[in-house]
Amino acid sequence: MANEALTAGNVDDLVAQVDTGARNPEDWQGKVIVSVAFIWAIFQLYIASNLPFYLTEVTGFSVIVTNSNARLIHLAFALFLASLAFPLFKTSPRRSIPWYDWGLAALGVICCLYIVVFRTAIAERAGLPTTPDLVVSSVGMIMVAIAVYRALGLPLVIVASVFVLYVFFGDARWLPEAIQWKGASFGKAMWHYWMQNEGVFGVALGVSATLIFLFVVFGSILEKAGAGNYFIKIAFALLGHLRGGPAKAAVVASALSGLYSGSSIANTVTTGTFTIPLMKRTGFPPEKAGAVEVASSTNGQLTPPVMGAAAFLISEAVVSYIALVYIVHLEALKMELKGLPKPPSTMVFSQKLIGFLSGFIGIAVLGMAVYYGLGWVKTAFPGNSFYVAVAIVGTLYLILVGFAARYPDLEVDPPDAPITELPPAGATAVTGLYYILPIIILIWCIIIERLSPGLSAFWAAMAMIFVTLTQHPLKAMFRGSGHIGAAFKRGVDQWVDGMIAGSRNMIGIGVATGAAGIIVGTISLTGAHQVVGEFVEFLSGGVLIIMLLLVAVMSLILGMGLPTTANYIVVSSLMAPVIVALGAKSGLIVPLIAVHMFVFYFGILADDTPPVGLAAFAAAAISGGDPIKTGIQGFMYDIRTAALPFLFLFNTELLLIDVGPLKAIFVFLVAVVAMMLFAAATQGYFFARNRIWESVILLLVAFSLFRPGFWLDKLYPGAGRRVAQ
Repeated sequence: MANEALTAGNVDDLVAQVDTGARNPEDWQGKVIVSVAFIWAIFQLYIASNLPFYLTEVTGFSVIVTNSNARLIHLAFALFLASLAFPLFKTSPRRSIPWYDWGLAALGVICCLYIVVFRTAIAERAGLPTTPDLVVSSVGMIMVAIAVYRALGLPLVIVASVFVLYVFFGDARWLPEAIQWKGASFGKAMWHYWMQNEGVFGVALGVSATLIFLFVVFGSILEKAGAGNYFIKIAFALLGHLRGGPAKAAVVASALSGLYSGSSIANTVTTGTFTIPLMKRTGFPPEKAGAVEVASSTNGQLTPPVMGAAAFLISEAVVSYIALVYIVHLEALKMELKGLPKPPSTMVFSQKLIGFLSGFIGIAVLGMAVYYGLGWVKTAFPGNSFYVAVAIVGTLYLILVGFAARYPDLEVDPPDAPITELPPAGATAVTGLYYILPIIILIWCIIIERLSPGLSAFWAAMAMIFVTLTQHPLKAMFRGSGHIGAAFKRGVDQWVDGMIAGSRNMIGIGVATGAAGIIVGTISLTGAHQVVGEFVEFLSGGVLIIMLLLVAVMSLILGMGLPTTANYIVVSSLMAPVIVALGAKSGLIVPLIAVHMFVFYFGILADDTPPVGLAAFAAAAISGGDPIKTGIQGFMYDIRTAALPFLFLFNTELLLIDVGPLKAIFVFLVAVVAMMLFAAATQGYFFARNRIWESVILLLVAFSLFRPGFWLDKLYPGAGRRVAQ
């Protein structure tokens, strides 16, 4: 029954249970939830903008929200919405909010705003908590634990609780002497965790409040405006006719979905609802169809909108996705699959060329033209380049919307509807090219204007809001339909829905980063990172590769119960300094960014790792396959992703750090070839089915391309380390 409901298009419930909250009352209580969610999004946009400073200058009153207060208010919103949107028990009502949840919501808000109201008095008695301070801190910690349990389940609660217990009982005799510490009093611990920016309201929550929220809202509005359906359609139009086309389209669609979705589970169900049935229809078994979608969606978290500021990251994401497309191709060859029928073409060659340019490389050409054009604007109009760039992008927007208006709007097709032919690529591409412009603005703000990531995300979100509000009225005007008022209302509805969806997506992240702050706070209070580092170093015997394997396993285990963000914060806080130090002892200079990428990649892989891979369970619910087999198969497809983090550490050129343009292209091409050879070896198929010795040779060649310094060390000791550096 669950599979039937899901394949019929009812995927919102599954996403809600994991990401946004399964409770949706239809009366005034539901209006409270959506109203508070909308206000939260408005508040986050307000504090990210220059408006508070402008209003302060105009009115003479300070309306600036400090960074510390922003964290407190951010968590207050998250705790309030977690209490209302996520049922506390399995038996709790889904269509109404019980009285105790209202009480817990109020307590969470009070505990956060207590510090805002009494901040001056708290600062004057720093380190000397009063009884109300201790009561508020204790209740606040409990509210965070309950909210985390609601939104994310028990694992993160257990992990955070272990760290809290270590603070109080770290001097217990039954603990190994290597990890003992002197312990802390209740007052000192509560003050550290709640009353200052070292625990719950630490750096992790600050990143959530000032950065993550803006990108999530940007992505939600982009998706509600129609970009999600557009990316799926363009992927099928371009790749659906190839061998195993629906599976290749699933990979590309999930990569594009990473532009607006930071959740692998949401990515799985939104794109998988359409791609998995099509993969099954063209011959993929249920488990493999689900596994392709899982591998694609978990890697969707590698597709950042901040492409230019992290060129190495987008480079590795492209390498990873090329390898996954190749894996799909090998699977299609094994099963002798065919592609979907292409639409009959009546266009002349020039029309085909225009359609091809618009569809496949048009986005790249447009992006390069705007980037270099705007780069010239920076020189020609110093001090006013941002406004000139906005004017240019606005003009491009009008032109692209005008072209889009010549074609019917893309409709969301039912996933179980038969496909007789693919949509035309050129016509499909033209209908949504303007969705790329807010992303170009984001890149421009970061690379050219050198704005902060938060302010850059704000301007990108404002551009996306403008697109959402104006795209339908402009199309109605260009088409001469005369329904401009109704079209504008449609845009307003999509904007409001995007704001609300973004806030609801942030509930879990908000409370998770608060809980992660408890873990980070414990580390700063007790110096546990040194203890854990020494313990892991002891287990590894001082061998770097063994330590990396232990860290990878730690990331996978924690990732089974933690979202990627919280997992990354916890493991990187504990292990990043240790890996760098041990690498130095081994004579290998390891960039800190390489270590952080190592942890991040393995945190991502936890979403398809049995037995708790939620993305695998979501895909299996759609495909009707076995979730454990789906997760195992997905992990096998993702082995190429598991190999990349190790390569970051031993061949830092892959990160494109201090590498010139020509060498960067060379490194990228070598990485693509090596990754494809690695995929062919692990899939047991190259031009034909591999013999065992052929797979071994492919692995050796791939390893040599990724890590040439290994063989240099054998011939000339020390040369390989110089290459790695």
